[in-house]
Amino acid sequence: MLKYVLDVVDLLDSPEVTGADVVGYLDRAAGEPGLVSSTTVPGERGSTDFVQVRVPGTRGRAAGGDAPTLGVVGRLGGIGARPEVTGFVSDGDGAAAAISAAAKLLTMRARGDRLPGDVVISTHVCPDAPTRPHDPVPFMDSPVGIATMNAHEVDASMDAVLSIDTTKGNRIINHRGLALSPTVKQGWVLRVADRLGTLLETVTGEPLVTYPVTTQDITPYGNGVHHINSILQPATATGAPVVGLAIVAATAVPGCATGASHETDIAAAARYAVEVAKEFGAGQLVFHDQAEFDHLVARYGSMAHLQTMGALPAEQ
Repeated sequence: MLKYVLDVVDLLDSPEVTGADVVGYLDRAAGEPGLVSSTTVPGERGSTDFVQVRVPGTRGRAAGGDAPTLGVVGRLGGIGARPEVTGFVSDGDGAAAAISAAAKLLTMRARGDRLPGDVVISTHVCPDAPTRPHDPVPFMDSPVGIATMNAHEVDASMDAVLSIDTTKGNRIINHRGLALSPTVKQGWVLRVADRLGTLLETVTGEPLVTYPVTTQDITPYGNGVHHINSILQPATATGAPVVGLAIVAATAVPGCATGASHETDIAAAARYAVEVAKEFGAGQLVFHDQAEFDHLVARYGSMAHLQTMGALPAEQ
């Protein structure tokens, strides 16, 4: 996997890189066109290219089967913050991991190693994204809003979503490597999925590290409350279960920092996504206990209003 990561980071570390460049790279890995697409979307502060990859499975919906579809979202504001800073920024790790996982899965497919279920991988490419203030360190922003990002990155075919994002700009996760979130579904924060945790230990060779998720973190951006970052924003746009795979550091690192990406950590995140895809499509892994979720909703009611912007309190 490290080979793919080195190639992808080198590709993305350019002021001229576009989604079309990523499509070309992935088409070569696939050995055939048509599995990767790129769409340029303008915003108030520039534009970005959304890249989507569909890797058909042997028993997936693309083949008329019923194997579940895994969604992998490389979440970020931008891969660069030019002209403010020069080079590939820490925030770009999510895109690099997602694209590297796509390259590996497409290469596997071309060689004859086809997974049972479909895998849909989405991210976006923006080498000149804006930044914005955030405590304790500055955040990367994006030329487009979070609703637009979700619309292009969260697909209705995804039965579960693994969201990969750099999550270094905080003092909550004091660990170098990867950390796993609890499962989030329709406004509920559920327990950490056992098999997902075990699989992360297998991939990293280290004890499982998880991180706290607050109610604020699973509400949409723009509602006036603090979010750790956008890693769980896909959960506001789907009824499917969502898990955040955070690429983390032991110190608070700004998303707009350059020279702060660790290729081995990106590779571990990409390898994890591939291993999750293998087991999820084969029905060997689930992101949540559906019976337990149904029991919670029956007893306490829906929490889906947390997926919306809510309502402002009446003026006094």
